[in-house]
Amino acid sequence: MRITLRQMELFLEVAKMGHLTQVAKKYGLSQSAVSMSLKELESILGCKLFERVQKKLVLNEKGRIFFTEIEPLIYKLRDIEREFMTSENKGQLIVGASTTIADYILPNIVCEYMEQYPEVKISLKIGNTAEIREMVEGGDIDIGYIEGEIICPNCNTTPLGKDELVVVTGDKELAAKKEHFIDTLLQYKWVLREEGSGTKSEFIKKIGKFASELNIYLELRHTEAIINVLKEVPQSLSCVSKLAVKDRLESGELYEISIKGYDFSRDFYQIVYKNKYQSELFKKFSLYARSRFAAKLGESYEKSL
Repeated sequence: MRITLRQMELFLEVAKMGHLTQVAKKYGLSQSAVSMSLKELESILGCKLFERVQKKLVLNEKGRIFFTEIEPLIYKLRDIEREFMTSENKGQLIVGASTTIADYILPNIVCEYMEQYPEVKISLKIGNTAEIREMVEGGDIDIGYIEGEIICPNCNTTPLGKDELVVVTGDKELAAKKEHFIDTLLQYKWVLREEGSGTKSEFIKKIGKFASELNIYLELRHTEAIINVLKEVPQSLSCVSKLAVKDRLESGELYEISIKGYDFSRDFYQIVYKNKYQSELFKKFSLYARSRFAAKLGESYEKSL
């Protein structure tokens, strides 16, 4: 075969980034070297793969077909290379988690695992649910842990257990009423997670037709920032994971608001790229994490298998 692995790797990176300079910097090459590699690849294939649109390289119809064919092959080769450099209890995994999971569940699981297996190194990447899905599809992480359902045809998803979402406020007067109807709360100051967050999307989905009338006062990336706003701003509310506010509710810093007719629970999921090569280390950590999630969420382990 005349096409080299390096040519295919550079092709994939240019297809994703659109600029030779960025790819050259990532691989420690000159821009001309990257350009020459693409020209050689196009010469071997006998067709152009890119078009230049407003100073950016964009795949043409031939390029898109080639991309679809080789992307899973390159991911598998990388995984195989990593596998043969590791053993079941030795090696590196890159794990991604959406914010609530990264803040309140996964760090303990990762630390426990590395304590048991000192030659295993686990790196943790954090993003919202949409960003973790993109990392899984892009091959940037080995396993993702997310909040709520997603549409990802290229992913295998495994439910890990249910997480309870609660509507909370720092306003004692607002919390004094035993039960509320959702339509009476819409014009208060709602402080929610940002777009792409599993917590926000689940809440918006659950309130359905009322979502368009919701007064979104602020959108913030971190739950701790939301909690600080709730404590300072009168008549402000949010919907967050109960895991994140359990201590605040018990101490009286925040109050739970009961909304008649609504259950805001959602599922946590493990997501993996469909063509992911699953090493023994990968399988062992995956099973361990699923058992620990089940224990944390009060689920039976068998249900998560």
